[in-house]
Amino acid sequence: MLSARLDHLFQLGVLAVLVGVLSAALVMQFAFGELPCPLCLLERVAMFGVGFAVVQNFRNGFNERMTGLALIFAVVLLVIATRQSMLDIEPRPGHAYIGSAVLGLHMPVWAAVIGLVLILAHALKITLLGAAARDVAPLPLLAVAGRVLGLALLALCAINFIAVLLQCGAGECHTFGYRLLS
Repeated sequence: MLSARLDHLFQLGVLAVLVGVLSAALVMQFAFGELPCPLCLLERVAMFGVGFAVVQNFRNGFNERMTGLALIFAVVLLVIATRQSMLDIEPRPGHAYIGSAVLGLHMPVWAAVIGLVLILAHALKITLLGAAARDVAPLPLLAVAGRVLGLALLALCAINFIAVLLQCGAGECHTFGYRLLS
């Protein structure tokens, strides 16, 4: 029973962190005018994938399939972020780092760190807690918090989708402005 409650808290923590990170990305985009590059947009998709897998646990009961799906999206995040970070190690002329550094690290490096932490955290959760939460419903307060964070994630996804449409239109994305607003 205790391990199930810890699993529920873990899932809620993952969801809260993802909502915070994705909110910060949108704040940087709109408040500071830092348009995401195409790889940054793919990193966001991977983070949304992890988040929606966690939301499914709160909606439909906790199971290993959703944990596996979250891990797949975390690996995708790590691969994309590592690729982008490696491309930016030696920026090509006219292709310098996009965006400012946060605590000394640029966003692709942060995305790689987040992907790695998600993978390690899920692996530790599986190792220490197993599938304990499968048959135990979350406490009502945790269930409500999961629903609220799930709605927040859905709202962030909708805002991100509209921003991508404005930035990219129906064509290839760029970082020079909002194509549909120019």
